[in-house]
Amino acid sequence: MRYPISIQTFETITEGNYVYVDKTDLVYNLAQEHVCFLSRPRRFGKSLLISTLDAYFSGRKELFRGLKIESLETEWEKYPVFRIDFAGGAFENSDGLADVLDNYLENWEKEYEITNKRETFGVRFQNIINKAVESTGKKAVVLIDEYDKPMLDVIDTDLEEKNRNTLKSFYGTFKAVDANLRFVLLTGVTKFSQISVFSGFNQPNDISMNSRFDAICGITEKELYSYFAEPIAEMAEKMECTEEEMKAILKKQYDGYHFSSGMTDIYNPFSLINAFNSMETGNYWYRSGTPTYLAKLLEGHSVNMQKLTGRPYEAQYFVDYRADSEDPLAMLYQSGYLTIKSYDKHYSEYMLDYPNNEVRKGFVALIANSYFRDPEDLPENRVKNLDRMLRRCDLDGVRDAFTSFLSSIPYEANKDERAKDFETHFSYTFYIIFRLLSCYTTLIEKQNSKGRADVIIESDNDIYIFEFKLDGSAKEALEQIEKMQYALPYLDDSRTVHKIGVNISSESRTVSEWIDK
Repeated sequence: MRYPISIQTFETITEGNYVYVDKTDLVYNLAQEHVCFLSRPRRFGKSLLISTLDAYFSGRKELFRGLKIESLETEWEKYPVFRIDFAGGAFENSDGLADVLDNYLENWEKEYEITNKRETFGVRFQNIINKAVESTGKKAVVLIDEYDKPMLDVIDTDLEEKNRNTLKSFYGTFKAVDANLRFVLLTGVTKFSQISVFSGFNQPNDISMNSRFDAICGITEKELYSYFAEPIAEMAEKMECTEEEMKAILKKQYDGYHFSSGMTDIYNPFSLINAFNSMETGNYWYRSGTPTYLAKLLEGHSVNMQKLTGRPYEAQYFVDYRADSEDPLAMLYQSGYLTIKSYDKHYSEYMLDYPNNEVRKGFVALIANSYFRDPEDLPENRVKNLDRMLRRCDLDGVRDAFTSFLSSIPYEANKDERAKDFETHFSYTFYIIFRLLSCYTTLIEKQNSKGRADVIIESDNDIYIFEFKLDGSAKEALEQIEKMQYALPYLDDSRTVHKIGVNISSESRTVSEWIDK
């Protein structure tokens, strides 16, 4: 199989005999709409969708031979298509956005022999669309990829407002030429609600949470097993496991995205094809780069993911764009670091969490490195060693690892300025450690009728129940495990249960007492 690594052009994929997951029935359904907006995380197939629509509206029937759309489309009309891709633009300088728009408009003005180019970008685009419709007798199609990049690249700078106003004027074209538009699609990462660049025309139909289009980007489980049975079998053989076990590994690593109350499971397409191409289950999506705007907004802030993911939300709280480090929920959801995990139809509320292991590991490593600021000795390396010790039941080693880890953190230099006391610092530090650890082993957050243990970790042969105290005693922590019966769910479990009471001293800022039994 040929995998379309870094290929986002529909023509190249179909003519080059690359594997293509057929979404053309959904493309056909989308093409019956008028003006739409779609938000998806980066590297999720938005550019390929735009390219597919470009080929469809250009009447290139030959590219769709053998695909689902063949039984749906009979006319194959050719429309004038205007496609703008902001993905490759450099918008950090004052003329960056103007140069990109001017380049597109100049080429179209040459194509339609328009000479009066002294008007604003919006008026120029309006003239181009009107001339194209007049010349061809067909309404125009406008496809805009990564519409939000000119603002995200300059977030929290003086250029943000300038670029927003430029785009607002440019997109105002759609209202003026609405009667001459056959179809418009804008794609991006962030939702448009709070950006106000669309106030110059009627709001697009936001299909981002429309269950009809859940699978228009990404790969469903059915598609995974249908199109990729061969590489799944090859990977299973290489990893010396069964095909069912291989499927479970892929699901845990790359599945878990949901984009609506329909709760359709979506796998990360970028990671899957890279995994099949290399025959390794790596962290491809995360390694492809953290969005600059996200890293900038989270720099130096202790993001309490446990708090963010532990409560229900109405959609308005995470679909509206907010560049806010104090409340990063919407930003994290739109960027793909959080996704919908459950939906309560009675209250119309959603629960959010990390989509899968790849995202959890990558994002927690990001905030860990920002929080600890220890580039010479990354927290992830210490956590791997901690996992190894747990797997061989080396509790003395685990104790020493915790003690060393906590001792290595220069609290006064690295704590978040909002953490007013050591208790906050202590809680957040342990949250990061165990979230990183959960990428390698199973971290349980079970609650019984009497309460919930601080941490329960399961391995193949052992179960570890941890209770932590700050300026108390390890004995007190161990007594709480017994009193609250945290081990009760494991009475019939064949694995060995270990109960560990730990006390942390705010004076030494590390482990002062440790009792395990």
